[in-house]
Amino acid sequence: MRKLVKALIPHKLFKQIEPYGHLVETFLAQVRYGFPARGLKVIGVTGTDGKTTTTTMIWNLLKDSGYNVGYMTTIGYGSPKRQIPNKVHMTTMQAFPMMRRIKELRADGIDHLVLEVTSHALAQHRVWGIPFDIAVMTNIGHEHLDYHGTFDRYLEAKRKLFRLAAANKSGRQIGVVNADDPSAPQFSGEVPKPMRYGVEYGDIHATKVKTSSHGSTYQVKRGDDTLKIKVNIPGGFNVYNSLAAICVGFALGLKNEQIERGIASLKEVEGRMTFIDEGQDFSVVVDFAHTPDSFEKLLGDMKKATVAPGRLIVMFGSAGRRDETKRAKQGAIAGKYADLVVVTEEDDRDVDGLAIMQQIAEGAESSGKVRDKDLFCIHDRVEAINYAISQAKKGDTVMLLGKGHEKTIERADGEHLWDEVGEAKTAIQAALEA
Repeated sequence: MRKLVKALIPHKLFKQIEPYGHLVETFLAQVRYGFPARGLKVIGVTGTDGKTTTTTMIWNLLKDSGYNVGYMTTIGYGSPKRQIPNKVHMTTMQAFPMMRRIKELRADGIDHLVLEVTSHALAQHRVWGIPFDIAVMTNIGHEHLDYHGTFDRYLEAKRKLFRLAAANKSGRQIGVVNADDPSAPQFSGEVPKPMRYGVEYGDIHATKVKTSSHGSTYQVKRGDDTLKIKVNIPGGFNVYNSLAAICVGFALGLKNEQIERGIASLKEVEGRMTFIDEGQDFSVVVDFAHTPDSFEKLLGDMKKATVAPGRLIVMFGSAGRRDETKRAKQGAIAGKYADLVVVTEEDDRDVDGLAIMQQIAEGAESSGKVRDKDLFCIHDRVEAINYAISQAKKGDTVMLLGKGHEKTIERADGEHLWDEVGEAKTAIQAALEA
């Protein structure tokens, strides 16, 4: 029906009425499944980057503390009883499958739900009727302007989650906000009870931060007590993600030792800073980073962590039918930090993949990279992975970015099965045998 309406109505008019079509669909889905989130304590997590990791950290923290808590993320959904992978390229599902999944989780006996919420879902009213108890903002950067049109509209969509939490009079009406993000005041002002976290600013902030290629440690003050936090997932940005989870723990009244143990107990998040060890003398990391902001933070951290004479080799692409303006920016950031840049496909869909690579390469060239010297364009992603890993020497770090956990890759002829970690392992084994 959506495809038929889209074909019959002018594009500009369709964009105006589309959200209301989703609202009707959401209402029908809520009725069909009996408003399945009603009675649950729902924690919504939004932001440009870090949503999946933060959602998983919150879920793991609550589960480890004895809560019967469910989760729904880009990677999958589940409860303490079971975890089901997400096989489609969508974070916050369409209304009918989303409500059906929430009902399934209710059958598992959950009383709390941690839900990853995208700007698309908020703009399209797909989470209407869900009683958000706590809203969490990770950060706001450059993403999805192909849909929202302007950064202000994108920001406005994200703020809706906090308004939904504020409107839930029977909930806590708490908004957890990254105080170091420039957009923080616009989110804090939407809720009666803001909780601000950060490294530079915030009511709850990290001190004595130490990061390494294996994770981070830091301290957090809570009244007269000092919490000693250990994060086992590398990247300085995961200090922020864990701080957001800690704020939720504080909001729910968890004890200090529960928070310390719950954060430390999470060893990895699929496709997020996943280190692959096949016995090689160089590092290979798979990560889902696919925005300029995530590139800046991730590659900046990894460059600092790379010990001389090790080089940083980065392979990535950019999706078709998505925000075109970020491609050159990603290329420029990769060119600034990486010693070797390999540009490849990443869900071209029906867009000319070579044209996408050209846009990225031009950005890398603006940072000083030279084609066929330290900048290479290899469209086939398998070949690109093999090339990037074949160039690695002892002490180097190879970053494979953009696909992470995803189990399919979208090309002009449709979806194909994909396994980034599996392809990386095969390439490493080939390099070791060469």
